[in-house]
Amino acid sequence: MEEKEFGLNDVVEMKKQHPCGTNRWKVIRMGMDIRIKCEGCGHSVMIPRKEFSRKMKKILLKHQEE
Repeated sequence: MEEKEFGLNDVVEMKKQHPCGTNRWKVIRMGMDIRIKCEGCGHSVMIPRKEFSRKMKKILLKHQEE
């Protein structure tokens, strides 16, 4: 299985939809755990990196560093 490359402030799509109806999440913290924030309602969740990699479907927007 290929390792998905994601970074801080990237917008990702998860396999399961959030109860608010949105499937877009923004990565707001990285480390051993990843904190993601729902783009719809603003709820944030912290999940282990391994679990996040398994549940992430694809990267929708890559953050551009200047």
